[in-house]
Amino acid sequence: MQPTTPKPDQPSLSTLVNSLQESVSILNKRDIQTAATAIGQYVQTAAGEPLRLGDDCAAIPDGDGYLLLAAEGLWPQLVTQDPWFAGWCAIMVNISDVASMGGTPIAVVDTLWSQSVTACTPLWKGMQAAARAYNVPIVGGHTNCHSPYDGLAVAILGRAQRLITSFDAQPGDDVVMVVNMAGSYYETYPFWNAATTAEPAMLRQQIALLPELASAELCTAGKDISMGGLVGTLLMLAESSGVGATLNLDLVPHPPNVAWEKWLTSFPSFGFLFTVLPERLAQVKKLFQPHGLTCKAVGKVTTGSQIILQQAGEQELFWDMVYPLTGFGQRE
Repeated sequence: MQPTTPKPDQPSLSTLVNSLQESVSILNKRDIQTAATAIGQYVQTAAGEPLRLGDDCAAIPDGDGYLLLAAEGLWPQLVTQDPWFAGWCAIMVNISDVASMGGTPIAVVDTLWSQSVTACTPLWKGMQAAARAYNVPIVGGHTNCHSPYDGLAVAILGRAQRLITSFDAQPGDDVVMVVNMAGSYYETYPFWNAATTAEPAMLRQQIALLPELASAELCTAGKDISMGGLVGTLLMLAESSGVGATLNLDLVPHPPNVAWEKWLTSFPSFGFLFTVLPERLAQVKKLFQPHGLTCKAVGKVTTGSQIILQQAGEQELFWDMVYPLTGFGQRE
């Protein structure tokens, strides 16, 4: 594919990189370092098995597979300004975490604080709508309607037979983005919405593709594209695996007339980043593309610690992983 020239209204690559380096959605990921410092890179299960930390879910060995456990807290401003959407997102982002590791969600529990019964009602409606859409039940939790503030967190339990982790990317792998482009931005939020108005059967079908990917061992590593967006997720994946990477913006699926900075730091309702051996790329595309999903190689895993962005024949250093982002990652 020939390099493309940035549109006149788009910033230069160096300007874009400078803006991304100052993005709050990426820099806030540094808060995770407090967990890495407090807990460490590994813990032991009750059976004395080492459990590596820092992935989208904790993967706990259980019989012939793994239990997956994860939790997400919702942005307080979103809970206050758009409680129905916050409730929906609380369920969806947890399901995405389980799927990113090749798992199937089992059930969720919520922890809800509200200032009144009236205030919590739209939160419940949003959570229930998503739980029905994805067919993942809400089975318990904690509710307080006499709180001085409104807040929401949700935890999820899932199960996987084979894991996709973020620890095993290897130099030479393709960096592959899988995303549902059949959406639009939800109001003014950095959220690409291809979920809330979609057919529930389609949502379930798309999520079920991730365990198939894991079972066929078609990728070496992966993560869901989270609130750090595509570039923030690439940083976390590279940090976890102890590798570098290049990201070619000329190859990244991109909605027309959307600024690169916004798109690269947005949360897509269905978006994943995988590392794939080049000879398996065609099989990965064959799995996702028939289901209305865009699947493209957008970069390469490299040796070293640098994350490089490329565009129109130019390249810029975006981040050097010798400076940790989350703190979960080991380098020689």
